[in-house]
Amino acid sequence: MLVTKYRRKCFTSAMLDRLKEIVTDLCQKWEVELLEFNGEADHVHLLLDMYPNIMPSKFINNLKTVTSRLMRKEFAEHLAEFYWKPVLWTRAYCLLTTGGATIDTIRQYIEKQERPD
Repeated sequence: MLVTKYRRKCFTSAMLDRLKEIVTDLCQKWEVELLEFNGEADHVHLLLDMYPNIMPSKFINNLKTVTSRLMRKEFAEHLAEFYWKPVLWTRAYCLLTTGGATIDTIRQYIEKQERPD
């Protein structure tokens, strides 16, 4: 899960669609499978399948860097209403393994996120 800086509700549905495109491209480059993607106005959920040789911290760092740069460039005017510095994400992220729940349960949870208008 990635959360916007200061938990600002800055994402629109169109922005989440574009963010999914960017994340999909990055996943292909890293050979990571994006199983599910959804979000709300202030955060996104990703369900990923990655090989053990991929360091999750490096992947997430790259993902946050690239998505922040591209989203700030493409939605500069909109994001300027929320941030005056070049930021998008908080420094932290939540990364959990799925050993305790089935993939279908996690997919359902992510699908039920309330997308902004």
